[in-house]
Amino acid sequence: MLIITIKQGKEKNLLNGDPWIYLSAIDKVEGKPHERSKIGATALVQSSSRQFLARAAYNVKSQIAGRVWTLREDEPVDHAMIKRRVQAAVARRLGNVPAADPQALVQLIDGEQDGLSGLQVHGVGGAAGYLVCQFNAGGVEYWKIPIVQALLKETNCPNVYERCDKLVREAEGLPFRSRVLAGEEPPQRLMVRADGRLAPMDIRTGFVYPR
Repeated sequence: MLIITIKQGKEKNLLNGDPWIYLSAIDKVEGKPHERSKIGATALVQSSSRQFLARAAYNVKSQIAGRVWTLREDEPVDHAMIKRRVQAAVARRLGNVPAADPQALVQLIDGEQDGLSGLQVHGVGGAAGYLVCQFNAGGVEYWKIPIVQALLKETNCPNVYERCDKLVREAEGLPFRSRVLAGEEPPQRLMVRADGRLAPMDIRTGFVYPR
């Protein structure tokens, strides 16, 4: 496993709940070269006195070099953890959506708030509709397949599309490619209710057509 050692005094942000570890806060990264170059690989984060601080996704390509998965030493970063977090986020947000409004655009996962830093997921159309995912960080990119598998199971929605923000992905050292991850691609134009307003939208890009 990779080991990130934080500079003395820089651990305060982590202890105060900041989920991001900037490159400037890192003293050294220990581990095999191929692991250090693997975007999103899990690292143990420790203080300068070698006390456990967190487990985080490490990204050598980003100024945000670490994104915290957990502050608990007894919580492994694995498929089960990813599944739990997707399940909890979807259950929490779908519980607040009127079932009678299939046109509502619903945010199902919101990055750090759901313990999935860099991941944004929106859905429209319920079980017969579409999910649009943005993997904006190395950690969630690394766990993309189990994230999509968990989303398919928890929402019963068969259609998952990946939307990419070129500048964000480049800053993370990630390739830029929007594509279908499961099922069918959303149509170019859908009537979607967002912020109480019904409007035609291309949910693949977020573009709202003029009325």
